[in-house]
Amino acid sequence: MEMALNPTVKDVARAAGVSVGTVSRVLAKNETVNPVIRQRVEEIIERLGYRPSSLGRSLRLNKSDIIGLIIPDITNPFFAELAKHLETLASAAGYSVLLANTHEDPKAECKQVQSLLGRVPAGIVIAPVSGSLAGEILSDSLVSVTIDRALTGHSLVATDNVEGGRLAASHLLELGHRRIGYISGPSTTDVSIQRLNGFQGRIEEALANPSQGAVELTVLEGNFDYKSGEAIGRKLLQGDRKHRPTAIATANDQQAIGLLRASRDLGIRVPEDLSIVGFDDIPLASLVLPRLTTVRQPIEEIAEIAVRAVLGKGPIVGQITLKPALIERDSTAPPRPR
Repeated sequence: MEMALNPTVKDVARAAGVSVGTVSRVLAKNETVNPVIRQRVEEIIERLGYRPSSLGRSLRLNKSDIIGLIIPDITNPFFAELAKHLETLASAAGYSVLLANTHEDPKAECKQVQSLLGRVPAGIVIAPVSGSLAGEILSDSLVSVTIDRALTGHSLVATDNVEGGRLAASHLLELGHRRIGYISGPSTTDVSIQRLNGFQGRIEEALANPSQGAVELTVLEGNFDYKSGEAIGRKLLQGDRKHRPTAIATANDQQAIGLLRASRDLGIRVPEDLSIVGFDDIPLASLVLPRLTTVRQPIEEIAEIAVRAVLGKGPIVGQITLKPALIERDSTAPPRPR
C-alpha cells in the first residue's frame, strides 16, 4: 500500500475496513477495541503515515501539549536563559513551548495572552510586565504560574531579591568600600525596588554602626540593559579620583557589563580602581574580563518548579521564594589607598 498524501482519519478507517470511531478509539488507546482490530488499524496508520491533528486533539481534550511562555524582553539574557531551561524540561516531558515576547508593553501582553489561550495550552508561565492586565484575562480553569515578577491573584516563583541586594552590599562593605554607587532598574518594576531596598537596607545597617565608619551611597535609576549601565556608569565615574565611588553595584548583569565598558573607556581599572557587582549570573558574566562578581539567581530551579506546576506534578500555592547566592569572581577587590 502506498503512503497517501496528507492522509486523514477517514482514509485510515477505509483502508482498515472499520469505522472512524474505531480509529479514534485506537488513537486514544481505548482498551475496549479488539486486539486484532487494534493491530490492523495501527499497521494501516503506520503504512499511510497518518498523524493525528494536534489542534483537533486539543479541542477534544480541552488541552494541548503546548506550554505558553510569556516574557517581557527576549533580548534580556536572564529571560533567554530561563526560556532555554524551561523548553528543555518541557520537551523531556513531551510538551512544546510557545514563546511570546511582550516588549514590556501591557497591551502587547494582553494580545499575547489571548493568542495563547486560543491554542488551548496545558498551562501558561508568565513574567508579567509593569502594570500588567494579564490576570484579568487568564482563566481560573487554566494552570498559570508567574515567574520573577508578581501578578495579583496568581502564584509566583521568584528569587529573594531583597536578600540578593543585601548580599551585594555586604560583600562590598566587607571588602572595605565606603564610597559606593548603585545603578537600580526601573522604579516601576517590583524586582528593581526589592533589590534596591535590600541594598540600601544593608548600607543603613552599616551607617547605624559607627565602628564601621561612614558610608556614602549614591543611587541612580536606569533600565535593565547594557546602554543604561554604560551611560549611568559614566555619570557616577565623572570627576576626580578622590570623590568618585570605589565600588558600584547594579540591578542586573547587563548594567554591570555596560559599566565595565564605561570604566575601561575612562581608563579606570577593575578591580584595582573600581569594584563592580552585578545581579543574575547570566552566562556572559563569567566570560567578560574581568570575570564578573554577581548575585546568582537559581534560574534552572525557577524553570523546574514552573514546569512541574503547569504539568500538575508540583502544586504551587502563593509564593515560592528561592535563595540567591553571591558568586565572587574577579571584578571586586578591597579599595586601594588614595
